Amino acid sequence: MGGFFGVTSWQDCSADLFYGTDFHSHLGTKRGGLAIVRKDGFCRVIHNIENAQFRSKFASDLDDLHSWAGIGVISDTDDQPVLIRSHLGSYAIATVGVIQNAEALAGELIVRRRVHFTELSAGLNPTELAAMIIDQEGSFEAGLRRLQEAVDGSCSVLILTEKGIYAARDRYGRTPLVVGRKEGSWAVAMESCAFSNLDFTVERDLGPGEVVFMTPEGVETREPPLSRLRICAFLWVYYGYPASSYEGINVEAVRYRCGAALARRFPAAVDFAAGIPDSGVGHGLGYAAEAKIPFRRPFVKYTPTWARSFMPQNQDVRNLVARMKLIPIRDLIEGRKILFCEDSIVRGTQLRDTIKRLYDAGALEVHMRPACPPLVYSCRYLNFSVSRSEMDLAARRAISDIEGGMPADLGDYARPETEKYRRMEERIRDRIGLTSLRYQQMGDLVGAIGLPKDRLCTYCWDAEG
Repeated sequence: MGGFFGVTSWQDCSADLFYGTDFHSHLGTKRGGLAIVRKDGFCRVIHNIENAQFRSKFASDLDDLHSWAGIGVISDTDDQPVLIRSHLGSYAIATVGVIQNAEALAGELIVRRRVHFTELSAGLNPTELAAMIIDQEGSFEAGLRRLQEAVDGSCSVLILTEKGIYAARDRYGRTPLVVGRKEGSWAVAMESCAFSNLDFTVERDLGPGEVVFMTPEGVETREPPLSRLRICAFLWVYYGYPASSYEGINVEAVRYRCGAALARRFPAAVDFAAGIPDSGVGHGLGYAAEAKIPFRRPFVKYTPTWARSFMPQNQDVRNLVARMKLIPIRDLIEGRKILFCEDSIVRGTQLRDTIKRLYDAGALEVHMRPACPPLVYSCRYLNFSVSRSEMDLAARRAISDIEGGMPADLGDYARPETEKYRRMEERIRDRIGLTSLRYQQMGDLVGAIGLPKDRLCTYCWDAEG
C-alpha cells in the first residue's frame, strides 16, 4: 500500500518529518523517501528499505534535511518523492494508491500532449504519471481535481511547493488522510498514530476528494470534499496500526469488537483463545473476553529483525519470514485445544505451516476464526489482497478446485448462506489443516467498524467498492 507524512512549521521540522514518516513503516518496506524545500531549492533522499528499517537508512541524512516544510513517503512501488519542474513551478510529489488505467492515461498524454515518460524496469512510474496529469491544468487545485476524475482506482497525493504543502485525499476516501497541529506546526498523515508522540493533536479527517493547502499558519481547503465515502474496511481489520483512528474510529477497538462478534456467532469448546501476532491479537482478546475463556500466547513474535511477512515480494522469502519470526511455546500448546483469531486468510501458505507447528508441539485441536470474510475478489483499489496471481488467494484456489476452473460469477461464494460458500470454507479448512474454520460474516464486520456499509469499501469480499 504505502503511506506518507507532511509537515510545515515556523521552526525546523526535520525531526517531525523523520519520525512522522517512520510511523508509516508498517504500510510498506520497498522504498523510503524524504523531500524538503529550502531557499536554495529542493533536497530529496531515497533509500531501499527492503532489508533495513527506515530509521537506520535515513538517520545519517538528517543533518542535510533542515527545513520549515517537508514530505516523506513509504512506498511499495516506485521511488518517491519525485521532483518536478513544470509551468506550475518546481515541486516534490508523493502518491499512495493504485491507478488501474495508468497505461491508457499515459498513452493519451503521449498522443495528445506529446509528452514522454521515464521507462522503468517495473513499468510506468505512477507518481510521475500523476504529476503529468496535474501539470495539464493551470493550478495545482485544478490539476488535482483532474487527476481524481481521471483515475480508475485510487490516488492520494502530497505536493511540496516553495510556499507550502498540498494534500489531496483520493476521490472516494479509500485511504485515510488526517490533519494534526501543535504550536507553530501543522502536519498531515495517513496514520493518526504518527501524531501522538510528536505532540500533535488530531484536528480532523480530510473528506473524500478534498484538497487542502498547508503552511505554518494553518490549513485551508482549496477543493471541497465530495459526498461519497468508500474507505477501505481492511484498514481496521489488518493494515492499520492499533493506535490509529480513521473517521474517528480506533483500530484496536474495532478489532476487539470483531473478536467478540466471532465469539457470539461461532463459539467453540476450547481451552483458550489466542491471536496470531500482531494484528490477530486484538481480535483474539475480543473473542476471549466475550467467550469468557482465557487468552494465551502460544506463539511469540521475534520482532528485533523480522518485518511483517506480507511485505517481501518473493513468496519463498515471505514464508521464511513468517516461519522464523514466530516462536512456539510448547508448554502452552501441548495437550490443549486452541482457538486462533487471525486478521484474514490471504494465501494460506504461511498459516498452513503455522498450524502444522502447533500440532507438532502437541496441540489436540486448532480452530481458526478470521476477522473478515473470505477474500474472494482481488483488491483493485489499494493492492491489499493482490498477489502475483489472483489464484494465490486461498478462497480463489478453493473455488477453482471445486469448479474445475474459475467461474465467471463468484457471487454465491461471497454469501455464507449458500452451499458453495460452505464447500469453499470446508476446502480451505482441510487444506490448512484446521479442526474448524468459520469466517467473520459481513454484517458483523460492518457492525464492529460502526460505519454504514455504503461508506465502506468491501470489494475484497463481495465486489462492492
